[in-house]
Amino acid sequence: MRILAFLAGIALSSLAPTALLAHVELTASTPAAGTETKAPKEITLTFSKAVDPSSAAVSIVMTAMPGMANHGEMVIRNFTANWSDEGKTMTLALKKPLPTGTYEVRWQAAAADGHGMSGTVVFDVR
Repeated sequence: MRILAFLAGIALSSLAPTALLAHVELTASTPAAGTETKAPKEITLTFSKAVDPSSAAVSIVMTAMPGMANHGEMVIRNFTANWSDEGKTMTLALKKPLPTGTYEVRWQAAAADGHGMSGTVVFDVR
């Protein structure tokens, strides 16, 4: 019986480092990926754990515009980034409404453990 308890303890303790080293993941965004929305006043990205702000980078890129088949990518620079929720939520406050089109929010971030992740949220503004 003691051996079984000992083995169970080892098994449980081996799971703890894995949880501590888990990568940062995007758990939610507003607007949500794949949605169509009116021009947002802000964009929020919520992560699975606190992000080291010095490791974070984000860009908003217009990738398509209605009526313009050969529209190149246009980087949107009129926003400020703010952190809340103990470093789990980044809010991009837009200074001007986004024009009608398709947008990608490209992000990269790392948690305190240094493991970085990146991703993209795509949405349409009508």
